[in-house]
Amino acid sequence: MKRICVVLGSRANYSSIKSAMSAIQDHPDLELQVIATASTLLGRYGVAADLVEADGFHINARVHMIIEGETPHTMAKSTGLGLLELPSVFEQLQPDFVLTVGDRFETMATTVAAAFMNIPLVHTMGGEVTGTIDESIRHAITKFAHVHFPASPDARDRILKLGEKAEDVHLVGCPRVDLVKEVLDSKESLDSLWLKKGVGAPFDPNQPFLLVSQHPVTTEFGCGETQILETLEAVKDIGMQAIILWPNADAGSEEIAKGVRKWREAGKADNMHFFKNLPTDIYIRLMDRTSCLVGNSSSGIREGAYIGTPVVNIGSRQDGRERGKNVLAVNNFKKDIRDAVDAQIAHGKYDMDPIYGDGKAGERIADIMSSKTVNIQKRITY
Repeated sequence: MKRICVVLGSRANYSSIKSAMSAIQDHPDLELQVIATASTLLGRYGVAADLVEADGFHINARVHMIIEGETPHTMAKSTGLGLLELPSVFEQLQPDFVLTVGDRFETMATTVAAAFMNIPLVHTMGGEVTGTIDESIRHAITKFAHVHFPASPDARDRILKLGEKAEDVHLVGCPRVDLVKEVLDSKESLDSLWLKKGVGAPFDPNQPFLLVSQHPVTTEFGCGETQILETLEAVKDIGMQAIILWPNADAGSEEIAKGVRKWREAGKADNMHFFKNLPTDIYIRLMDRTSCLVGNSSSGIREGAYIGTPVVNIGSRQDGRERGKNVLAVNNFKKDIRDAVDAQIAHGKYDMDPIYGDGKAGERIADIMSSKTVNIQKRITY
């Protein structure tokens, strides 16, 4: 039986691999191992590790690796701390494969640790283009990885152009779309009790609302507070009730959090309700019902294309990433954001666009891994 070790670093990271974790756990020839790291363990980000366990997964190890501050300096140190701690866990668990997701700093630590320990590395969601340091991390991981599970045809083609062998590159789709399909197919109603757990103004899910998810841009460190305040001003001007989500743990997170706190303390949040974290199914149902998703989260591009969510994507964080007609891109100025949101509200929901898969990525990943043997001496052609 092959041991597949999945390393989780954030709530988005978890939703990006959850369906594959379920398929691996249920597969007769595979054993799932889970390591929770970084912001999955921190209260100010909602302790996503608790959601992992509530979903029925056993966490084999917890690795604390976040150094307080969320600056470029601390993000580099946090990566190093992860690289110090993860080898000991890998030595204990003895995985046959380490599976890492996407492009975050904890993903880089996971990658280097596995590579130096001669553990075959599996990478999902590689090959994509974006506008920040995430792209550099993503492509670097591609060159370390032995098995690739890209989410879109364009990403697959880019991995092949980077010199990876065709037999190691498997176009499976995005596991996050699997969750969207599962949630929407269930036809269950939105859990209104969960929506009372945040803070701020009362929220009525039966009335039109905006959904705001904005994260720091690491290459624009120092601009986060100004950027989120422009977004909040635009949302306030529109006048529709809004759910505001907490940023992720990248460098600059504290700037955005500070902007949100200042906004609330100034008494400007009369139409806004705030959450540190939301279960994946709640977030998907909110995306399905929102008048517009505002911010720079990749969920607007990935899940949004499948759902048909009207999206206003702000700034450079997602530059270059494949997107559907549901996305309007704007800069970080209030008027441009407001005008784009007004246009998306007027348009309404879009048709489904399966850029990132059909909802079966997790099953494909487990099936492929069950038959996969990899020589860690990679054959690379340039």
